[in-house]
Amino acid sequence: MSDVDIEDVLFPDLDGLVMTDIEVGEDAVVVAARTCAPEAFCPACGTGSQRVHSRYERQLADSAVAGRQVVLKVLVRRFRCVAASCSRTTFVEQVGGLTFPHGRRSQRLHAVLQIVALMLAGRAGARLAAVLSSSVSRSTLLRLVRAMPDPQVKTPRVLGVDDFALRKGHIYGTVLIDVETRRPIDLLPDREAATLAHWLKEHPGVEVICRDRASAYAEGASLGAPNAVQVADRWHLFHNLTEAVERCVSRHSAQLREPEPAPSPEASAAAIAELEKIAQAGRADSRTAHRYADRTRERHRAVHALLAQGISQREVGRRLDLARGTIRRFARAATADELVAGKWQGRTSILDDFKPYLHQRWQEGCTSATALFDEIKAAGFPGGYSVVRDYLYPLRAGGKPSGRAKPPSVRDVTGWITRHPDSLTQDEALKLKAILARCPQLNSTADLVRTFAEMMAARSGRDDLAAWIERVNASNLPELGSFVSGIGCDLAAVVAGLSLPFSSGAVEGQVNRIKMLKRQMFGRAGLALLRKRVLLAA
Repeated sequence: MSDVDIEDVLFPDLDGLVMTDIEVGEDAVVVAARTCAPEAFCPACGTGSQRVHSRYERQLADSAVAGRQVVLKVLVRRFRCVAASCSRTTFVEQVGGLTFPHGRRSQRLHAVLQIVALMLAGRAGARLAAVLSSSVSRSTLLRLVRAMPDPQVKTPRVLGVDDFALRKGHIYGTVLIDVETRRPIDLLPDREAATLAHWLKEHPGVEVICRDRASAYAEGASLGAPNAVQVADRWHLFHNLTEAVERCVSRHSAQLREPEPAPSPEASAAAIAELEKIAQAGRADSRTAHRYADRTRERHRAVHALLAQGISQREVGRRLDLARGTIRRFARAATADELVAGKWQGRTSILDDFKPYLHQRWQEGCTSATALFDEIKAAGFPGGYSVVRDYLYPLRAGGKPSGRAKPPSVRDVTGWITRHPDSLTQDEALKLKAILARCPQLNSTADLVRTFAEMMAARSGRDDLAAWIERVNASNLPELGSFVSGIGCDLAAVVAGLSLPFSSGAVEGQVNRIKMLKRQMFGRAGLALLRKRVLLAA
């Protein structure tokens, strides 16, 4: 290849530069060149000059060729400025498309490293630059990003506003998006109403503002652009409705379980007979069942016999090896039956006599601790509800009786109500139909949710929202009533959100992108640097 061919490859479209020598080594290519332009222009006043003051060699790094580093050694000239009024006496000529003031790299390598820094930031960018045979540190890449000028973006007609976390739970900022072009415009240091209002006043011309339902953004938009139409995001609206539906389903969670099947006549007759048997046993004299009754009676006779002989209670206690309190209690009791009555009946649990009945009812499908407690309480059970509940817990954990399916969770039912009917499986649709048939309140809730979803999809909120609100107020559903009250505080934006084609989808996408950039930058994702990357790498 001739020298002219090499020069065309290394310096395409460069005027005023002549290559004088080239050295191709194993690791690097060293190119010597000199400038040859007839004149240069002063960067301060723009006056052309042909008076050469001196010459010196600039060494520049250039983009690699065939895996080898390229080093340019350019002999440049320093000119005298001929303008008497100029503040500069001399200046160095620059080669257009190759050099820039004080630069140690060529313009094309500088542009490549800027793109690498914007896309990958510090560490990852430095690793990629090493692969490209351009050794550069991560801090240098970040300095390149900080030095880049902000892009010139005109004020959008449709503005998207949302918050993002600089430090989750502590520090938040605001991202502004041109909804029509889906490009970020600016990042604000906080999410206060005054900050957004100040930005809007400095950038007049915004006609539509897409936002979530945060009061700070609503106030800031009203103060900064009072004539702009505010649009509440549809996703946030439906998300708020879903939360209201979940609270409603939770309030009626008892209706989610299928009703217990009626037991067979034979099983019912056996259960009734067992319960009657327990009730009769409870009415019998329980005192004879006391396993300590005989010992109590014997001690009562012995205590009273010794006391009748005039022996003191202290001496009786020593002879019978009983405590003074026990002797006193025996002495006060006229008969042994007073000591036996009401005592523990020799069972390891007061529930022992009722356990067969509880097991029988459990196998029949009755797993409600409250219902079983009421049944045995009527039969004479002396304990409380917690005893029955705690006894049934292992049975409940060990498995349900045959034929009794686990009821769906509140979240499952909420999802069935708020999802499109076509997305439900056949089993989910049948379960939802059964639940709505059992609970009229949930049936009304599902009907209102479907109507709202159809209104949102058809963008008919301007015509249908008022009627839907009236239906909710008449339905006596407090959870949906609370949702409607929240809508009333931001009604104009909600109507616009359910009527206009604009939404905050592009904003949410940029928030997700900001999260990715923050993780990529580890602990160096300060607002200034993050703002550069968000705006310039879009």
